[in-house]
Amino acid sequence: MIRGFFRLIGLLLLTGAFIFLVYDGARSIADQTLRLTRLGELWNDINQASQVALQKSVEGLAPWLWASVVKVILDQPTWAVLGVMGLLLMLMFRPPKPLIGYARD
Repeated sequence: MIRGFFRLIGLLLLTGAFIFLVYDGARSIADQTLRLTRLGELWNDINQASQVALQKSVEGLAPWLWASVVKVILDQPTWAVLGVMGLLLMLMFRPPKPLIGYARD
């Protein structure tokens, strides 16, 4: 049941990645230049206070972690981050391969 739940979350993340890929593509075609929605920009549009709270808590634990890891992830295109997270969840929680040959009891 847990495997199915995480695979569903992975599928929803992949769906979101596809939606943002189409959205960025349509904006790029309309503007005739490459336009990408960054994950940090999307997060700011949704709820800026939570991103500031996360930044303060991460910098409180390890100041280098914000600049070297989290900020790099937030600067990536939204479709890429959602796609990678969705693929990882789908691969980590895939059903086990059936045994070939004699069954183990």
